[in-house]
Amino acid sequence: MDVKRTPSYLYWLFCQFELITCSYLMEPWEKVLFYSFNLAMLGLLLYTTYVCVAFHASSAFQLLCSFLGNPRENALSVVK
Repeated sequence: MDVKRTPSYLYWLFCQFELITCSYLMEPWEKVLFYSFNLAMLGLLLYTTYVCVAFHASSAFQLLCSFLGNPRENALSVVK
């Protein structure tokens, strides 16, 4: 993609977004509320995804380490 055409492409994407969401019909104060709400929801979604993925990856890594760890120690901990 050409660097000179990037701003026009981003503007085209924004126009497509406004057409899909019908936000081009809104008044300016409605657009501010609408975009603020959407950005807040996107931020919360990204944050929650980051936290959950990190937690699950940590849990999976600990489980994998316990399987690959010292087998005698794991067997003794089950017997006790």
